[in-house]
Amino acid sequence: MSSPHTLSDVTVITVSYNSAPVLKQMLSSLPNGVKTIIVDNAGSDGAALNELAQSPAVKILRNKRNLGFGRACNFGASQADTEFLFFLNPDSVVQSGTVEAFLAAAGRHPPQTAFTPRIANSNGSPNFRRRSVLLPRREWLPRGWPEVECEVPVVSGAAIVVRRAYFADVQFDPNIFMYHEDDDWSLRVRAAGGKLVFVPDAHVVHMAGHSSGRDPEITRFKAYHLGVSRVYAMQKHGRPLARIRCLAHAAGGLLSPLILFSPRKRAKQAGLVAGVWSGLKKKREI
Repeated sequence: MSSPHTLSDVTVITVSYNSAPVLKQMLSSLPNGVKTIIVDNAGSDGAALNELAQSPAVKILRNKRNLGFGRACNFGASQADTEFLFFLNPDSVVQSGTVEAFLAAAGRHPPQTAFTPRIANSNGSPNFRRRSVLLPRREWLPRGWPEVECEVPVVSGAAIVVRRAYFADVQFDPNIFMYHEDDDWSLRVRAAGGKLVFVPDAHVVHMAGHSSGRDPEITRFKAYHLGVSRVYAMQKHGRPLARIRCLAHAAGGLLSPLILFSPRKRAKQAGLVAGVWSGLKKKREI
């Protein structure tokens, strides 16, 4: 059965922070007819982004400062006018037939459904969100991709398709700068009676970690916000021993001998510790 929807019913929402080097490949992987909104989170590559937006199907929204991933996605979604939104990381490549597979799946499920594809790493291995620190272990899934279309407990923010009208009711939490906004969103969708569905015929390759560079300063920045978000999200959803688990996770990495030989690993661990501590202080101040 063919889908009543067409490619022109889809807008890709992607967030850029100095992501121009990888965006060209992502944009070229999209089928003709799909619109794209690039939300520039105050990066320094504005001229390069302009060169990528020569097509009328591509629109750039510019923030005066870095608002974080979730708030930028919310902003991009608010400026779209198509029935479906396709949240997609800039360091991704969409395989042929993926958008069509999403639209076909949308015809099989109620409007309050979000869809996630078969995400692979650049080497072809599964990059599947099968568990989360916000989930009890009984809800964790086996390694690898599910074999058939099915409901899943969480979806990855790297690639999500959802109806625009539904997302307007359940947006990303603006209090989360980056990381765990997709886990939090997944749990809230389910709590509101919605579904999260894995679509095996939709395939996205994700070059994880390359969307905004890999130098130590960026690595520390990301790790800091990972720590802050982990504390916030775990406490928000009432995860047991949230404070102790966050502290143990942050401190445990300091014991690894690998940080002695890698500036990036040292930066990551320092950022994570600082972020967890900052998150715990914010909770005490409330």
